[in-house]
Amino acid sequence: MKLSPTLIFFLFVHLLNAQVQDKVDFVHGNVGVYVDVDSLKIKGSVEYTFDVISQLDTFFLDAQNMKILKVELNEKKVDHLYTTKKLVIHKKLKSSTKNKLFIQYETQPKQTVYFLGWDDDIPGNDQVWTQGQGKYTSHWLPSFDDMMEKMTFDLNFVLQESYPVISNGKLVKTDTLPDSKAFLWQYDMQKPMSSYLVGFAIGDFHKKELKSTSGVPIELYYEPKDSLKVEPTYRHTQHIFDFLEKEIGVPYPWQNYKQVPVQDFLYAGMENTTCTIFSNQYVIDSTAFVDKNYVNVNAHELAHQWFGDLVTETSSEHHWLHEGFATYYAYLAEKDLFGEDHFYWHLLGTAEALKSISEDDQGEALRNPGAGSLTFYEKGAWALAMLHERVGDSNFKQGIRNYLQKYAYQNVTIPNFMQEMENVSGMDLSEFEREWLEDPNFRYVEVQSFLMQKNASINRFFELKEQIGERLETAENHLKDIWDSLGSSQLKQHLVLAYANHFSPEFLSIILRTGDLKVRQAVILSLEKIPAEIQQEAEGLLSDQSYTTIESALYKLWGDFPDNREKYLDDTEELEGFPNKNLRVLWLTLALVTPGYNPGMKPSYFEELNGYTGPEHHFETRLLVFQYLNTIGGYSDETLKNLVEACGHHVWHFKKSARDILKEFLKNKEGSARIKAIYPLLNQQEKQYLDKTLGE
Repeated sequence: MKLSPTLIFFLFVHLLNAQVQDKVDFVHGNVGVYVDVDSLKIKGSVEYTFDVISQLDTFFLDAQNMKILKVELNEKKVDHLYTTKKLVIHKKLKSSTKNKLFIQYETQPKQTVYFLGWDDDIPGNDQVWTQGQGKYTSHWLPSFDDMMEKMTFDLNFVLQESYPVISNGKLVKTDTLPDSKAFLWQYDMQKPMSSYLVGFAIGDFHKKELKSTSGVPIELYYEPKDSLKVEPTYRHTQHIFDFLEKEIGVPYPWQNYKQVPVQDFLYAGMENTTCTIFSNQYVIDSTAFVDKNYVNVNAHELAHQWFGDLVTETSSEHHWLHEGFATYYAYLAEKDLFGEDHFYWHLLGTAEALKSISEDDQGEALRNPGAGSLTFYEKGAWALAMLHERVGDSNFKQGIRNYLQKYAYQNVTIPNFMQEMENVSGMDLSEFEREWLEDPNFRYVEVQSFLMQKNASINRFFELKEQIGERLETAENHLKDIWDSLGSSQLKQHLVLAYANHFSPEFLSIILRTGDLKVRQAVILSLEKIPAEIQQEAEGLLSDQSYTTIESALYKLWGDFPDNREKYLDDTEELEGFPNKNLRVLWLTLALVTPGYNPGMKPSYFEELNGYTGPEHHFETRLLVFQYLNTIGGYSDETLKNLVEACGHHVWHFKKSARDILKEFLKNKEGSARIKAIYPLLNQQEKQYLDKTLGE
């Protein structure tokens, strides 16, 4: 419809001055979505129920790049303006309740909804999933980028494929629609939530079901091919759930809890209310569990169901209330599982990272809305650890309970939380706020003292470091006679990491023969060159129960002892490693560049290695292979096509890495000629990017 210039100007001014809509309260959304995997579109409708708190004549929703087909207010057409970002409703309304706003729309999201695997011939790898963190749900659902608008939802999904749909809340109905052979999935979300936490995942998933001790249903999803990895992937899940309920002191606030691993997820995980979506790179076997498991991410995303989902920040200035809290409670869960040594040594590692950026004058205040992840997550966790220490365990836990119960299903600020802590402790915490929330510097001296008081092995570590000082060559003299009495595996690991290159082969041999898996790993990770005297012990690491250890041992042994290269390759040929295939792609690369090794198999090795660059593989695997092939100069034409495709990938750091590799490849004439030769094989978007890159 056409609006007058006067009205358009009025609406524009109104939008600039009304970022928070305080005259209208949306209370419920009934969402209907058809997921069209053929056109990669979302075709949907939503009916919002809302109350008018005081008289208004304009209100809006966020809706990114949509085609708005119908807008009705209380079952009548209503004047509206769509700006490609906001849907503005123009109607004078008096104070009233249960108004109905109906919107029909369709969109082809450029972000937030990701369609993977639908254009290849690989059965079962098709997925659709969302990532709406912050303010992105409005790319597939007219909704509210402002976290302040909380409401309940009914979510209805229709798709032609028989894959399950996993979403927020309780699954109340599945059905086959008459005449269409389409499938319907209905979810009910009973408690109010911010719309950025609405999400869904579709794919070939099975599930394992269990219950928390308090009776909350927990659904653990997996792809059929990963059935043997369910236990190590989700190991300790019920324990984590039970621990957090007890530690937080407030019952889990939602109907159920679900976890879904998906391909090429943008982050480690996302805490959609009742439905965490996480990277399938955490779907691992028991060997991988040693070095890369889901426990911390599992606990972190579950903690968000209280801190972020139940109580939600008003703005990014208060982001500590989400990420710092989820990080800290995940560390507490790991402490409960793995012990105090694990907990305090991990805190020391984060403290060292924060000290480094603080010394480089790159420290950030926790109340800085533009702060980075290291600040919000790790400095945020440290702030809570120090607050916990300052007010005492009993006061801290009571303050947490009071805070969550008082502001349940509402929005919060840091002052809201600090007031609850002051109330229970009787303390003035303004100094704490200045030191930990407002100061960009990290208080390393204070946390080092805290850690030395709390943990005997960390205290011993700093004592030994002081004794050794700058004379690194004396480290063995200080450590050799007391090594067996040190006890703590964490302490030994960190001493090895600090001083291994100054140890004699004799001492290294003793450590390798008597140390546990992580201590042995520290040796091979630390050594710049493997001494010939410990070659045999190092070769034993090729059969250690750690993919990280084997990877480092294979690479270093292959380089340091060239006469034995074929043996090392024979011993590790069957290994794949982590989900990113770290061992397999390293093995293929070394096999290709080892003269005389299985010459008749080299074409198949080359084909397999290049094959891992295809879009059906995880971006971590692809990036590893691009880097290896770049080193050995082994790109096939298909790999070059895959490299150009990767330059438009939805994961920004993978996209950036691919673009950097491509630019380097284009620096010589041969590389440029090869890229131009595959130009006809590219799609339009890839051609446009290449034209821009080549300056044509």
